[in-house]
Amino acid sequence: MASLKEVRNRIQSVSSTQQITKAMKMVAAAKLRRAQDNIVRMRPYAQRLNAILTNLTRNADDDIVSDYGMAREVRKVLVIAITSDRGLAGAFNTNVFKGVNAAIASRYSSLPAANISVMAIGKKAHDYYGRRGQTVGDYTHVFAKLSFETVRAAAEVAMQGFRDGLYDEVVMVYNEFRNVATQIIRTQQLLPLVQEEAPATATPEANVDYLFEPSKEEIVQTLIPQSIKIQLYKAVLESNASEHGARMTAMDKATDNAGELLKALKLTYNRTRQAAITTEILEIVGGAEALAAG
Repeated sequence: MASLKEVRNRIQSVSSTQQITKAMKMVAAAKLRRAQDNIVRMRPYAQRLNAILTNLTRNADDDIVSDYGMAREVRKVLVIAITSDRGLAGAFNTNVFKGVNAAIASRYSSLPAANISVMAIGKKAHDYYGRRGQTVGDYTHVFAKLSFETVRAAAEVAMQGFRDGLYDEVVMVYNEFRNVATQIIRTQQLLPLVQEEAPATATPEANVDYLFEPSKEEIVQTLIPQSIKIQLYKAVLESNASEHGARMTAMDKATDNAGELLKALKLTYNRTRQAAITTEILEIVGGAEALAAG
């Protein structure tokens, strides 16, 4: 049985840990509110931009088709893995790694490992895939000052690589934010552009006849790169909100577990203390009886 001092030290250690997890939960909750506001504002814009682009290009002439929409035989692939900079977020980062591995196994199993590159957004992904020599560029700074400008730089590298033929396909793997307790791994093709099918019952808005100024070609060629950058930025915002939600949940569970452990340790402490007191009483009584008998 552990001594009273050992149990007391463990109680102090667990109490300190519980205070830290409580503080981390509060910090994650504060950051989550801001991150959730950002993604809630971004989703309608990204969806609307994509809808307009789809409506414009669905019946576009062949000479207007963008370089980003040209499908070709897949020989080289770029996977954009979006993780966090820090840990202590449960299975948040591990799920991304599993998602990347699952995407490679299901979509690119016939390709050699040398033909699959990873653009790691977030320090955890950079460290994980950097040890395997698969990373392209260094984007560990994105979450330090999250903005459209920092994400745009990464998007432009992927877009330039696709145009130059370095990659035949670009996919993103990230956590989509649903709520504090739920994050869903998404694997989304970024390039070449995937043309969405027209709905069976199209709304009047889906058949709007636009007036183009200066020209349809120029507008489409401007909107497509912007839409690609927005899609990546949206994925990063989704991941950012998911990270704080996952960390908040993980720290809440850690705090509860520490509370349960404290209860068990205090019970052990009281039992050990009671046993020590009982032993001392027995020794005193035994000594007194020995003196009386003598």
